[in-house]
Amino acid sequence: MHVLFMAPNFPANQRFFVRALHQVGARVTGIGDTPAEYLDSELKSWLHGYEHIPSMANEGALIDVVRKIQRREWVDRLECTVEAIMTPTARARAACTIPGLTPEQVNLCRDKYVMKQFLRSRGIPCARNSDVETMEDAVAFAREVGYPLIVKPRDGAGAAGTTKVDSDDQLKAALVEAGFGARPAKVTMEEFISGHEGFYDTLTVGGEVVFEAVTHYYPNVLEAMRSRWINPYVITTNRVNAPGYDELKVMGRKVIHELGLHTSPTHMEWFYGEKGLSFSEIGARPPGVRFWDLYCWANDMDLYEHWARGLVTGKANPRPSRRFSASLLSLRPNQDGRIQGYTGLEEVQKEVGACIGEVHLPPVGNRTADVGAGYMGHAWMHIRHPDYDTCRQITEYVGRTVRVWAG
Repeated sequence: MHVLFMAPNFPANQRFFVRALHQVGARVTGIGDTPAEYLDSELKSWLHGYEHIPSMANEGALIDVVRKIQRREWVDRLECTVEAIMTPTARARAACTIPGLTPEQVNLCRDKYVMKQFLRSRGIPCARNSDVETMEDAVAFAREVGYPLIVKPRDGAGAAGTTKVDSDDQLKAALVEAGFGARPAKVTMEEFISGHEGFYDTLTVGGEVVFEAVTHYYPNVLEAMRSRWINPYVITTNRVNAPGYDELKVMGRKVIHELGLHTSPTHMEWFYGEKGLSFSEIGARPPGVRFWDLYCWANDMDLYEHWARGLVTGKANPRPSRRFSASLLSLRPNQDGRIQGYTGLEEVQKEVGACIGEVHLPPVGNRTADVGAGYMGHAWMHIRHPDYDTCRQITEYVGRTVRVWAG
């Protein structure tokens, strides 16, 4: 099988998809905006070929390069695992008659308004939402639903550009920040649903879920991305077969079925609160922040290889060990500026070092990132333990003890 793979070298774990495809016998041609001479020798050894384009978002240039490859040799698949370039990739697939996610499916998995309208009509519990293009529309929706509300871009990933508003003044400020008044703009407004937040991830092959994971946010994303003093974490549980998750797994499978997702990773956000379980959004892609790496570490498996095998052969049979729960802990600097040093590292290494995996500590002297840079935008650690509750306790202990000092 000949697979074209978008952006093979960035973000950092993109190379693992290429490695896995090569490992199961596929010929892989990469398409990326990095000149070929800057690719490292290991990545090049897994590639059958590579085509450079100036911009990954340039749909016309992408179609041209795919057709160029097709004139040279047969192409079986065109694959993309990066949210920001899924739309041009799907349009290139359609233009070049390559199987895979269609533009319509990608739009349903990216446009928050269309997504929820579609799924709500099929019985999936979702927050009430509205497509807003004017201040008047926004105020009318606020009057109908009441505060608090969420304002978000229609095609954003995660919490990027998402704002909670509690009043008319906050709503108008959020809309101005989104570009209202300065240029034509469009956002989605949603009823704010309070409750615990997490995500449900799958590897789906032939329309069947062959791997699933349930993960929890502490605290919820909006609070985590806006509060400097919080060292937030995300923890995946090894209790995925506990009865309390049955409703979530049923809903996740129904969403996948209704969207017609055939062979694809999926990443679905959810809330659980006073109103019960509620769908938030889904992407037909792996989760961000290299979370598949954490799944591999927690489950003694190579999820990338099973994805590649499912894509190439139509069959995958991952057998996760469920030996560990595992967390990604983000460690924020105390203020903006340049990193001056770290404290608490020796203590946590002594106390719980056996539970700590990969660690990223930006060097002293580096500029700090914004508070909302994301879970891997600052210092971070991977932590695991066989017991979920103990893993949470260790993660919170490390988050209280390790400090990143900036000035």
